[in-house]
Amino acid sequence: MKLTNNNLLLGIILLTSTFSFAQETNELGTIVTDRPDATEASSTVGKGILQFETGGLYESFEANNIKSEDYTFNTMLIRYGILDNLELRLGWDFVEGVTKVNGNKLNNVMSGLSPLLLGMKIDIAEENGCMPEIALIGHVFPIFSASADYRPEYTGVDFRLSLSHTLSEKSSLGYNIGAQWGDDSPEAAAIYTVAYGYSLSEKFGVYAELYGDLPEDSSANHYWDAGFTYLVNDDLQLDTYFGTSITEGQDLLFGLGFSYRVRKK
Repeated sequence: MKLTNNNLLLGIILLTSTFSFAQETNELGTIVTDRPDATEASSTVGKGILQFETGGLYESFEANNIKSEDYTFNTMLIRYGILDNLELRLGWDFVEGVTKVNGNKLNNVMSGLSPLLLGMKIDIAEENGCMPEIALIGHVFPIFSASADYRPEYTGVDFRLSLSHTLSEKSSLGYNIGAQWGDDSPEAAAIYTVAYGYSLSEKFGVYAELYGDLPEDSSANHYWDAGFTYLVNDDLQLDTYFGTSITEGQDLLFGLGFSYRVRKK
């Protein structure tokens, strides 16, 4: 989500952009990223721009004295702009899963790479009055790219529309709607995110978000998270966030990370 302050682009909220077409000029403004929230930004990085977004996170869930803990040590997403309004996307996660029964850690620790993310994002429209800025994002997750412990039964595919509105000089609203297939189930699931971002200053930002999925033949999953961002400079941003599930499935989510933009020469 992009916030404006004194006519600068404040990418510190990391949710969705409201001025993606400004990237067609040499005035890039501050970095706009797709992390740490689940809401993807409604702008591309710009032609010739290479951007790295990475971090780590911890998730836990306990039921009937059985506690599952997942440690993700790398959530790398690489974005490269091949046109002013089109970017290519490459990502992967390295995950370690631990199970505890009555507080005792089991020996069957899972670890390895989750399926590779391959995709693209294209800008569709810039914000105009009540009409939001819009981008289209699509990904595929090939089975062969995952380690044995995290290899799903089906190839994953997802797509979403990313939209955003400027609410005021310091606040904005971003939301995604789409669908996904794959992982360990062949059924389709609708996906949604809604995120509100607020700029505390030119350096600090905060956000709060609701997101989830609605499978065809299973119960819906709903989550919330919130976080902080700190803009070190126009091309480097730090973040931290926390959250949990509204429905059953996640007791705690905590993560931190950073994003860095390499400008074209």
